[in-house]
Amino acid sequence: QLLNGPQRFCHIESSLPISGRLLSERLKELEHEGVIHRHVYPETPVRIEYSLTEKGQALESVLKGMEEWSQEWVEL
Repeated sequence: QLLNGPQRFCHIESSLPISGRLLSERLKELEHEGVIHRHVYPETPVRIEYSLTEKGQALESVLKGMEEWSQEWVEL
């Protein structure tokens, strides 16, 4: 989802078939690994956006390759 640019948690959550709790855990793990960046805007209410780091952007070709493979080989 973040290949399209920075996004807020609620937008990411609405586009994926996983729970908010699981998404939150995964985002924390990805941030810890340096794949994504979490930016907190000092506003009221607080606004948080997630974006890919350079390390995360380097995964684009891998993810696109997996997407192409699954479209050819995985039946829905």
